[in-house]
Amino acid sequence: MAILPSLQQLRFLCALAEQRHFGRAAENCAVTQSTLSGGIKELEARLGITLFERSQRQVMLTPLGKEIATRAQRLLVDAEEMVGLARNAQEPLSGPLRFGVIPTVGPYVLPSLLSHLGTALPKLKLYVREAPTTVLLDKLASGELDILLVAIPYGLGDVEAMEMAEDPIVVAMPRNHPLRHHKVVTRDDLAREQLLLIEDGHCLRSQSLQACRIVDPVRNEVFQATSLRTLVQMVAAELGITLMPQIAVASELASTRNVVIRPLSPDKPFRTLVLAWRPTTSRGAEFRMLGNLIRECLTGTKRAFAPDQDIEALAAR
Repeated sequence: MAILPSLQQLRFLCALAEQRHFGRAAENCAVTQSTLSGGIKELEARLGITLFERSQRQVMLTPLGKEIATRAQRLLVDAEEMVGLARNAQEPLSGPLRFGVIPTVGPYVLPSLLSHLGTALPKLKLYVREAPTTVLLDKLASGELDILLVAIPYGLGDVEAMEMAEDPIVVAMPRNHPLRHHKVVTRDDLAREQLLLIEDGHCLRSQSLQACRIVDPVRNEVFQATSLRTLVQMVAAELGITLMPQIAVASELASTRNVVIRPLSPDKPFRTLVLAWRPTTSRGAEFRMLGNLIRECLTGTKRAFAPDQDIEALAAR
């Protein structure tokens, strides 16, 4: 029988493949650099091949090393799934859970959500990673994350998804803007305005344009921001108007009095928050239980998710 690599050696391999640096890889694995280096050498000796090209300036995977690192990552995911399956059969929603969330959702839901889950699931240990959707999806596929809270419309690929709540897209404008007199803003109104949008790469950008059916944003776009907070500051400085999710309104407008919100007409466009996980995971039933708790929190305690009542109240300001 062949002598197989250990899971620790495979973990060392994947860490070094990602970091391309022995020191950082060792830190990620919570071992010394000499321990990690020794483990990689033992793995290469056991397999009879060279996995990395080493020089004073860089560490680079060999072509065969890259293929083996990809397979090693899959093996580690399967091993973790096996342990998780056994643990959660005894007590669901306990132990560690690696949770990804997008930046246009995380700051506005995590404070109340983490408190809610902490009370309902005291044995669940959430490790939260905030990043754009594309990054989160890659980490979900590779097994670095277990579950995501993201927003659609956006192509999520091969995942299983559970809808959490609708989040209306609204218009933010300076308090002295002519459109402040409108109870609602139409797409024709937007086409005539200097529209400020979040930069390319953020799913909120494509969601806003798609929801509002804006085909040619370059024509009326004068600025791209890296965050919603920057967008709101630019609006407050009277440099244009912007589209933003209603979930962010209370938080982002708390520090300025020079921005007002109006709903969009006629169909009140929205994005949908969804919980997503790998379809191959053994924890699907457990994640649906978690989804029910998250939905309960978002729809039961977050004012931003009562669109009819809230938009009318905001429009009246």
